[in-house]
Amino acid sequence: MTALRTEQGEAPGGRGPVPACGAGQGGAAAGARSERSPLLNAASAREYEALLHDVVDALGRRFRTVEAPVSGVSRSDLEEQVARIDLDGPAIGHEAALREAEELYTAHAVWFHHPAYAAHLNCPVAVPAVAAEAMLAAVNTSVDTYDQSTVATLMERRLIAWAAEQIGFAAGDGVFTSGGTHSNLQALHLAREAALRRAASRTEELPRLRVLATAESHFSVGRAAHLLGLGTDAVLSVAADAEGRMDPEALDAALAGVEEDGARVMAVVVTAGTTDRGVIDPIAAVARRCESAGLWLHVDAAYGGGLLVSPRRRHLLAGIERANSVTIDFHKTYFQPVSSSALVVREPRDLAATAHHADYLNPVAEAGRADSEPNQVDKSLQTTRRFDALKLWTTLRALGAERVGEMVDAVCDLAEYVRLRLEADPEFEVLGRSDLSTVLFRFCPAGADEAAVDALVPEIRSRLFASGRAVVARTVVAGMPWLKVTLLNPEATLADLDVVLEHVRTAGREALREGCGARSPGRSAAELAMAGGERG
Repeated sequence: MTALRTEQGEAPGGRGPVPACGAGQGGAAAGARSERSPLLNAASAREYEALLHDVVDALGRRFRTVEAPVSGVSRSDLEEQVARIDLDGPAIGHEAALREAEELYTAHAVWFHHPAYAAHLNCPVAVPAVAAEAMLAAVNTSVDTYDQSTVATLMERRLIAWAAEQIGFAAGDGVFTSGGTHSNLQALHLAREAALRRAASRTEELPRLRVLATAESHFSVGRAAHLLGLGTDAVLSVAADAEGRMDPEALDAALAGVEEDGARVMAVVVTAGTTDRGVIDPIAAVARRCESAGLWLHVDAAYGGGLLVSPRRRHLLAGIERANSVTIDFHKTYFQPVSSSALVVREPRDLAATAHHADYLNPVAEAGRADSEPNQVDKSLQTTRRFDALKLWTTLRALGAERVGEMVDAVCDLAEYVRLRLEADPEFEVLGRSDLSTVLFRFCPAGADEAAVDALVPEIRSRLFASGRAVVARTVVAGMPWLKVTLLNPEATLADLDVVLEHVRTAGREALREGCGARSPGRSAAELAMAGGERG
């Protein structure tokens, strides 16, 4: 029998030394190599403390000294560095393994806290939430059943009740999930089950079900429909206005069209914060129509959920309290580490559609009993599930909901500044106006035609990423490519954002100078002047 460790440790409660694994085995462990316990327990607690201190110190140095949002090392070089690691090779020890991870991973990570990161819906994270992440990872609680979690289940339930209160659900319920995609899937699962409960035949009714959403809705809506066994044409696009918000009159026409086709609307999905344009559908107007027609309304507030605690923009979510279900991603506008999302429903009974009984988890014999243990597996599509609620709990206690809301307002203010700055610059074009913290724009130097401007969009984005100077995103709206900044760092300054925009301009000029976007067969005088570094 191989000894896992030969050193003696102290037993919990100071009850004396813990014998080494294999001790007292009649010499069975004799000659076995000395090895520290690889598991976190009483005997390895001091080593855990030392290792964690080392990791925290290394990360602290990174945060203090990082100078760019990404290293700028090429993908081929990173692939080579990763390939060099022999995962089947001899063990190198705890300290060396963590040093290696720090040198490989954190040296080349994308740093969302850096003010030149402005690409996707990734946020810098609240300090107490990071500390709570270390706590929950070490304890390794699973909040599927009470006997695996005890107080963690109660804390999660309290947080869900708090979120329901912010939404305006008088007695809502819900569950934490891994992200908005998961939350949307579960919401539409509940909507499907509600629709099928009223059907004479599930088999015949399923192909008739439809989901209405705009083309701006998150792709997870279509994916959920596919996973739920609906037809490929089940998600019908409702027309949006010029800003990308659902048109209520177009919704009326879509509802009538579904009825004329002999189909049935399973759910209407409105988006409170579209990914590309950061706009919010008219929730109240859509809610009135859904209530009138007896339809399930789901609000995907994965992005815009932070407005629930905003001192100045909460009104943008007016009507959300009339929804049947709401998605909130706390790892976006509540500044939480991934993952931290929730699905919240107005009527707790709707969650029953998720429940599945297994005797080792939630036996039928205990279901509904007054003394039965609270059981989160009845509410979730997952079984094993992290205690992610602890991160939000500690953030609310440390900072307060009002402070979080002020941070949400701050990033929205930054986006407004960027939009105004770009609109005043003749070399840029801006698309619409965001309700949140996203800005779509293009670099349009004098003399460049539409095709050249289109070609510059991906080129600018790639050049900035490859150089490490800044990270911006790109997207396509109505067939036209746009650069996109999504601002989720409330500590970024106006000067920081000016630098990012100048990086964009510089990258665009570099691309023109090197021939990207040049007219064919020749280039205009204005483009040639731009290539020489003069502003048109």
